[in-house]
Amino acid sequence: MRRRETIVVLAVLLVVVALVVAAQLALRRLPALVADALGPRASVGAIEAGWRGVVVRDLVIAADRARWPAAHELRADRVTVVPQWRSLFGSNWRVARLEVEGGYVSMLRTRDGRLVVVPSLTERRPPARTDAAAPAGAAPGVRLDAVSLRGVSLDLFDSTVAGARGASHRIRLTDLKARLGPVALPALDERMAVDLDATFKGVRRDGRLSVDGHVTPATRDATLAVRAQSIDLVALQPYLLRRGEASVQRGSLDLALDAKAAQQRLHAPGRLTLRDLQLDSNGGGVLGTFAGVPRQAVLATLARDGRIELEFTLEGRVDDPQFSLNELFAARFAVGLAEKLGVSLGGVVEGVGNVIKGLFGR
Repeated sequence: MRRRETIVVLAVLLVVVALVVAAQLALRRLPALVADALGPRASVGAIEAGWRGVVVRDLVIAADRARWPAAHELRADRVTVVPQWRSLFGSNWRVARLEVEGGYVSMLRTRDGRLVVVPSLTERRPPARTDAAAPAGAAPGVRLDAVSLRGVSLDLFDSTVAGARGASHRIRLTDLKARLGPVALPALDERMAVDLDATFKGVRRDGRLSVDGHVTPATRDATLAVRAQSIDLVALQPYLLRRGEASVQRGSLDLALDAKAAQQRLHAPGRLTLRDLQLDSNGGGVLGTFAGVPRQAVLATLARDGRIELEFTLEGRVDDPQFSLNELFAARFAVGLAEKLGVSLGGVVEGVGNVIKGLFGR
């Protein structure tokens, strides 16, 4: 009996020792795995590993300035990574929770309509396989079950719209709070929940922007509720005006859009409200236009009602090479504005559609 008890105790001790050794190996390996996952352009102030995960302080991912409009793709005061420990010994890593506190993110909308975020992470691909096993140094897949951001600033650089001195137009969000997940890198082929709230920085005023729903980036399937309140029209001028039209001196825009894209087909009813609009007095006089509609009619309606409310529905196939969310929205806005004001369009309206472009990558 004593011999049997001794064997049991020894077996338990061996299991405990094996677990402790395995945990220590995982803790030692974790900082190196995190550094490798961040890529060669990343630098960190410190990496601290513990039983609850790893904390990365003062993270900076520098951008390739030959192809990126900002100096950094990402900065963060503090990043907390809570891994699924068993995945650290496999080829695909799984993170239970990723938290980013403070810092900055830059995004780019390319000329062909793609939305790119932290390309050094999302666009990394492992080398081509030559046999059943992955070659040494292949970048692992990473699945983030939950991602949260707090106190982050975001710059969206839009290459389809010219900003100052011909550079990409910049839209700036601050005080951004977001929850995302799961995020499958680099494929982005899983359905991802999105909950975002931020301050939209303007020239004359700041507004609020929120996005809630689900999206699958790889297929562009999505169900999203977009809400914008008191967005500064001065900051949106490149989207609203055609060349030669009067500039916006003051005004705000509210937008409510419920968008659904499935099997490459978009259906998105929405409502848009313009308030407190003031145009440059040197904008062409009685012949001047706002978004292609006679400016005098726009101003007269605003003087009478104080605002202009429009309802619209966006529909189309996003896989059609001729489909453009920008042009579709601009056309719907133009028709609704002309009907509201009781005037004729007289031509093709350009611009306003770009206000919400980028949601589906076109």
